[in-house]
Amino acid sequence: MAGRKYPLEILSQKIKLAYARLSKCDLCPRECRVNRLKGERGYCGMDAGLYISSFGPHFGEEPELVGKGGSGTIFLTGCNLKCIFCQNYEISHFMIGKRYSVEELVDIMLYLQDRGCVNINFVTPTHYTPHIMKAIFLARERGLEIPVVYNCGGYEKVETLKLLDGFIDIYMPDAKFMEPDLSGRYLDACDYPQVMREAIKEMYIQVRDMVIENGIARKGLLIRHLIMPEGIENARKILEFIAREISIHTYVNIMDQYHPCYRAADFPEINRRVSSQEYRQVIKIAHALGFLIR
Repeated sequence: MAGRKYPLEILSQKIKLAYARLSKCDLCPRECRVNRLKGERGYCGMDAGLYISSFGPHFGEEPELVGKGGSGTIFLTGCNLKCIFCQNYEISHFMIGKRYSVEELVDIMLYLQDRGCVNINFVTPTHYTPHIMKAIFLARERGLEIPVVYNCGGYEKVETLKLLDGFIDIYMPDAKFMEPDLSGRYLDACDYPQVMREAIKEMYIQVRDMVIENGIARKGLLIRHLIMPEGIENARKILEFIAREISIHTYVNIMDQYHPCYRAADFPEINRRVSSQEYRQVIKIAHALGFLIR
């Protein structure tokens, strides 16, 4: 079901290559080079184990990802970004979660499918790429048929995404900031804008525009942008990038639910909610560029 089809032996080789990279971990743009196989931990805070905070049907995603049975969401522990306004900071920053085997993850995926979920939705998956690839491979052998969603912050390494080609049906990255000073201040990643742009381009090459059948997303790219306080120009630059370099038909979700969370109170300029006027202005920009905002 994933974007491009590969022979099983090629998919198996991709999994081996992904696991090998844990010995000098360079799965994400941080390139910490720690040996996670020996228990060393890099920026994401994780060793070579697989840690899950929670899983179950989730009804708060986009309608096309929810359907009647919900999105089969698996919240993974840790993150390669340190957003100071993170709404899941207990999971991403404080790394609350329980260790699972890949085989147990396969059981979870099939359980969610049996529950009626319309997809498997991996949240903050980047640092678990090898485990996820292996789990998808094994789950498909055991009858997994629903799409797999890669729900990430947009801070992805193209080489790692190329390994994922053939495994992922729906890429759902955030597009957070287009200015290095903003991404450095709020994400601890000054290179985020360039990294995010190249990552989304690769995602689009693999899965193209969203395919929706009977109201349910089956394959494609979905980009989320969370409007920040005083963030209208940042949003404009992101939308212009998508229109010019990705596709005007891209499924873009412009979100207005930002609220100060975690350490946002330490940054006065973002220590407030987004106004309805700011949201309307961004929607107006999107319409002017030709986007069909759902």
